[in-house]
Amino acid sequence: MKVLGIDLGSREVKIVLMEDNKIVEKKKISTMSFYRDYCNFDGKVVVDLGKLNIGKIDRAVSTGYGKNNTDLKLFTPINELKAHIYGGIYQTKLKDFILLDIGGQDVKVVKVEKGIIGDLELNEKCAASCGRYLENMANVLEISIDEMSKYSENPVDLNSTCAVFSESELIGKIAEGISIDRLCAGVNYSLYKRLRPLLSKFRGEKLILTGGVANNTSIKKYLKNDYEEVIEVKEPQFNGAIGCCYYGSKVLLINL
Repeated sequence: MKVLGIDLGSREVKIVLMEDNKIVEKKKISTMSFYRDYCNFDGKVVVDLGKLNIGKIDRAVSTGYGKNNTDLKLFTPINELKAHIYGGIYQTKLKDFILLDIGGQDVKVVKVEKGIIGDLELNEKCAASCGRYLENMANVLEISIDEMSKYSENPVDLNSTCAVFSESELIGKIAEGISIDRLCAGVNYSLYKRLRPLLSKFRGEKLILTGGVANNTSIKKYLKNDYEEVIEVKEPQFNGAIGCCYYGSKVLLINL
């Protein structure tokens, strides 16, 4: 059985194809390009599977950023929390964990017990604790996000709670002659500081880290001080789309 999963993110659309519960294909497309080049509108958004070079499928499941973004014709929509939990279960085989998903414009912290949501915290109103913040700060420093993520020692203090004001604060530190390694470490640590209030009641257990920021080496290092184990999944950015496929192959099959 072939199941297609699509996660419509704020910055990128992640697409995963599973056959017999195994990932056989995955791809990322910018959100703008996806809607412009691979979709048309017929009451609902229609995805052109031919243009995506995806052949015949048995089932399709979608999730996404914002409630209107899962309105895809012929797709079964599920909410983001469910998609990411199923993705975490598929990738780790665990049923009890804390899921921290840091996307481009939102953060989700979910306590999962026996495969079911026990508690959660969300941040969808501010980009200062999300991937977009790291992108903006890396642009100011004229450095790649991957390179910036390597620095964690002796971080310079960055105290602004606003993503926009943080850029001005960072420029001020540059003008003071602060070294690039301390500036990068300061950016990484400032994001970690913004995550701590969301994580405060979920300390000490196994943490699954997903989303694009899961590739940030320094964030993972800081989080290891708060959890007995930080679990790195193989495909952190594709976790939501993987969860869609897993839901389609397991849960939908049971309900049919």
